[in-house]
Amino acid sequence: MKANAENQSSSSSMDGLKWVAVFALLATAVVGFYLSSTLIPYVAARAAGVVVLVAAAGGIAALTAKGKAAITFARESRMEVRKVVWPTRQEATQTTFIVLAVTVIMALALWGIDGIMVRLVRLVTGV
Repeated sequence: MKANAENQSSSSSMDGLKWVAVFALLATAVVGFYLSSTLIPYVAARAAGVVVLVAAAGGIAALTAKGKAAITFARESRMEVRKVVWPTRQEATQTTFIVLAVTVIMALALWGIDGIMVRLVRLVTGV
C-alpha cells in the first residue's frame, strides 16, 4: 500500500517533467519551423522536422498518467463506434429529405409570422 503511494508520487513528479518536455518539444517545433526558413528553404524538410518533434512529444505525453488514460479512452471509444448500427444509404437519404422539407416549412412559417407582425406593427404605429 505504501509502495503504491510512493510510486504514484514519484510518477506524478516525473509526469510534470514529462509535460515540460512535451511543451518544450512543441515550442521547438513551432519556433524552429519559422526560424529555420532561411537555413532550410525546403518547406517539406522543415515540415518533416515538425512531424518528428510532434511525434516525439506525443510519445512522451503517452507515457504520462493522463496520456495513458487518453489512449485507453480512445481505444474504448473505437470499440463503441464499432457497435453502432449505421443507417443504410436509403435511410440516410430519406432522413435528409425529411430534414430539408421540415426546414423549408419552418422557414416559410417564420417568414409568414414575420410578415404578419410587420403589418401589425405598421398598423399600431402608423408608419
